[in-house]
Amino acid sequence: METYDLHEAARSGLLTKLPPDVLTRERLVARNAAGNTPLHAIAKYGGLRLVPAGLLTADTLSLRNDSGYTPLHHAALGGHLDEVPPALLTAPLLGICSNSGYTAFHVAAANGHLDQLPAALVTPTILLTRTQLGNTLLHEAAESGTLDRLPAGILTAAHLLERNLGGETVLHVAAFNGHLDQLPPALLTADALREATTAGDTVFHAAAISGHLGQVPAGLLTHDNLVIASKTGFTVIHAAAETGQLAQIPRDRLTADLLLTRNDNGDTPLHAAAFEGHLDQVPAELFTAELLNVRNYDGITVGRLAVKGGFTGQIPAALRPKTPGPVSKLLTRLGMSRAPF
Repeated sequence: METYDLHEAARSGLLTKLPPDVLTRERLVARNAAGNTPLHAIAKYGGLRLVPAGLLTADTLSLRNDSGYTPLHHAALGGHLDEVPPALLTAPLLGICSNSGYTAFHVAAANGHLDQLPAALVTPTILLTRTQLGNTLLHEAAESGTLDRLPAGILTAAHLLERNLGGETVLHVAAFNGHLDQLPPALLTADALREATTAGDTVFHAAAISGHLGQVPAGLLTHDNLVIASKTGFTVIHAAAETGQLAQIPRDRLTADLLLTRNDNGDTPLHAAAFEGHLDQVPAELFTAELLNVRNYDGITVGRLAVKGGFTGQIPAALRPKTPGPVSKLLTRLGMSRAPF
């Protein structure tokens, strides 16, 4: 019998070039060193329509590789569940767990293919099925940005508060990955966004740290929410300053008092903005010599961080230090003068 590499043919899109009698059950279910069958590869790369219908059965589609993944997992990964005969898209088959607890539902959600699942199967029970990391189907969809592909009206406030093993709610994952804008605004409440992980990070923190604070409803960006501290003393306003998102905060709430909030090291958001090069987001009318000379617990000023980081140009011209001349440099070296800030 002639040998055919069906794995390579599937990967290369060459299945149509093979003789029609090559796709036999014996060949399709033969395992390689990782336990993958050619059927796994065909499902992943999109060739199930070329497989004789009689060979696509519950038995063949539930064959597990060494990691516990079935051809249905691979079809969900590659976005080819639409090639599976509808009669085989059942909850029991799609719900087979891999060794790490992933079902084909999870894989479809994680890879942007939720819309290929029969809507009738995407039930509240399925949504809350967990992997070994504690991630629900909703966590996977929140990470991949497919929450907007769930059946209309199925999401509830309680669903979004489901936690994984790290204490992250679905909202945390959506915020960190920039997908809060896929959720109904009515579900983005202050209480929901104040929920904290085991490390004390709120959804506000997740959005600020990842650069997506602009997806948080502006009405919730209040002083009280922006000064919430994690267990390490890291506040939301510090995260916003560090990641260049001070401009996302409504101007009437971006006050000098807020910018002087200290973390456990005595750093203010101004220190964070100066270090990362975001002082240009501080409104000019808030800039004063006093703010530039605020020191952290190590005695380092905001202005010094900006100058040292090469961001002197972000300091208002009137407050910007003059370029030292030869005499000034000599006096500084002799300890008879000191550099600005």
